[in-house]
Amino acid sequence: MSAAQIALIAGAGLIAGFANAIVGSGTLLTFPVLLAAGYSPLVANVSNTVGMAVGNVSGVVGYRSELSGQRRRVLELGAPAAAGSIVGAVLLLALPESVFHRVVPSLVLLAVALVIVQPRLSRLLAEHRSHRVSRWALLAGIFLTGIYGGYFGAGQGVMLIGFMALFLDETLQRINALRNVLAAVNNGVAAILFSFVAHVAWPAALLLAASSFVGGQLGALIGRRLPALALRAVIVLAGLAAAVKLVTT
Repeated sequence: MSAAQIALIAGAGLIAGFANAIVGSGTLLTFPVLLAAGYSPLVANVSNTVGMAVGNVSGVVGYRSELSGQRRRVLELGAPAAAGSIVGAVLLLALPESVFHRVVPSLVLLAVALVIVQPRLSRLLAEHRSHRVSRWALLAGIFLTGIYGGYFGAGQGVMLIGFMALFLDETLQRINALRNVLAAVNNGVAAILFSFVAHVAWPAALLLAASSFVGGQLGALIGRRLPALALRAVIVLAGLAAAVKLVTT
């Protein structure tokens, strides 16, 4: 690996860790950078998941204040996130990449739409949040999003926020903190699996791990201070960018 490639991967990891802590979608930067560095799509995807898992943990640490009182929720939603991650990781190793790319942009745009209309929908759903159907709908959404996260993950953060904002009576910042935890669980489980059964480019993964950890701390420092409206705007813009990038890739 040349000095230029090291600098490029480390810089991408820093920016992606920053973005992931605030809203997600950092994979849109790191994945193409790994491809440009000469790695095959599968190796780049696997190595990116392994490296960026550390950045996700960094985001969790940065948002720890907003996680106060959410321990039970973390445990409840973490289980389907982990299960979905395993399914997605297996699909990545077993299926052609084109399968998910046909539907992924539509999923990301749906998540963006949910974030945009979330305040009004939340008011409509408020009286049904305690209903068992709503609970299972949320768990199913986390599981399906986990499958996507284990498979690729770009735009997963927007999807998670879109689902949780509808079914949880919480501020957007506390939902975002929970999103960081679920993303960390999702990437962490997939990373452990890939470490044993897939080819990981460890030099690149370690560079991403170190730089994304720093980026995650910086992102949390800024993201926690964003007003709800500004955070919602960032989420929508990131989701639209993810959809456009996936369509044109």
